[in-house]
Amino acid sequence: MVRCRDGSLYTGYARDVNARVAAHNAGSGAKYTRSRRPVALAAWADLEDRHRALSAEWRIKRLTKGAKEALVTRYQASPGDFRRSVLRLLGESG
Repeated sequence: MVRCRDGSLYTGYARDVNARVAAHNAGSGAKYTRSRRPVALAAWADLEDRHRALSAEWRIKRLTKGAKEALVTRYQASPGDFRRSVLRLLGESG
């Protein structure tokens, strides 16, 4: 998840998180972030496979703004707790 200049959160999948953030900031990332640069990494979780990562992205994108903010707050407090929260969204115990 990245936080855009306007305060919004964008959720996406990436194999290389740092390269993806750099792409967003270069204007070659998602269309959503192009007009909201710069972006900053807000939270991320290393998931075991692409399927889990894409499923997590899909579920997070459907959360309310408040629920997304709660996830970011959880990440700032403990990245491990954030990962467990993401896994719970997927129906896994983590």
